[in-house]
Amino acid sequence: MSDARITLQDLKEKMDDFVHARDWEQFHTPKNIAMSIAIEAAELMEHFQWLTVEQSKQLDDKALAEMGEELADIIIYSLSMANFLKLDLAETVLAKMEKNIRKYPVDQVQGKSHKYTYYLKNDEK
Repeated sequence: MSDARITLQDLKEKMDDFVHARDWEQFHTPKNIAMSIAIEAAELMEHFQWLTVEQSKQLDDKALAEMGEELADIIIYSLSMANFLKLDLAETVLAKMEKNIRKYPVDQVQGKSHKYTYYLKNDEK
């Protein structure tokens, strides 16, 4: 399977089956899942903790595999959260991207890394 061949719905169903088969619904509450996402994100960040910017761009196969597993854990828990909250992830992501497009107009932000509030006029803040 690859990104081009599997849908978000397929992944959500696979996660739902995994949780259900283990009777883990009792543990997969929004609080617990949110904490798990944060923990896995911290584990991903740990791989970069002492690297320079340049080193972080030149990862060996072992590091990439380990980071891929952490990223997979983040996505897995995110799928579980979407299932619990009954969110359509594709719809939610696309809506958020539209919001980001409005918050970060290309003509104002291209090549810059400020938070969107930097670009707001004083009367908009």
